[in-house]
Amino acid sequence: MFNKIILIGRLTREPELRYTPNGTPVSKFTLAVDRRVSKQGEKEADFIDIVTWQKKAEVCANYLGKGRLVAVEGRLQIRSYEDNQGIRRKAAEVVAETVKFLDRAKESQQQDGEGPGPDDFISESSYDDTPF
Repeated sequence: MFNKIILIGRLTREPELRYTPNGTPVSKFTLAVDRRVSKQGEKEADFIDIVTWQKKAEVCANYLGKGRLVAVEGRLQIRSYEDNQGIRRKAAEVVAETVKFLDRAKESQQQDGEGPGPDDFISESSYDDTPF
């Protein structure tokens, strides 16, 4: 079977960094990915949840922010959960294997420390113990 997704989009918010009970870092953010312009000339976008693990999760949380342009390569994962009312729900998300920064960080983000630039790939294998 083959499950591969490649997306280019902008973050809609700051990445959220959490840790699993065993201390594994995991971050989650949402990408706005433009669709083709509609016949009426209106731009439309899809909003896709992205999950990153391990060192990649920490780097994304430290160096990405709202509005940053990134390329994400990963796999689609459908997750089931129970909401606050006890109703069974499903959520689709992309588990990122590679995240590439496509634009430069704003000056305030660059001053926070030495980190990966826009030409650096962040890649490592993904894990399945999502705390979200």
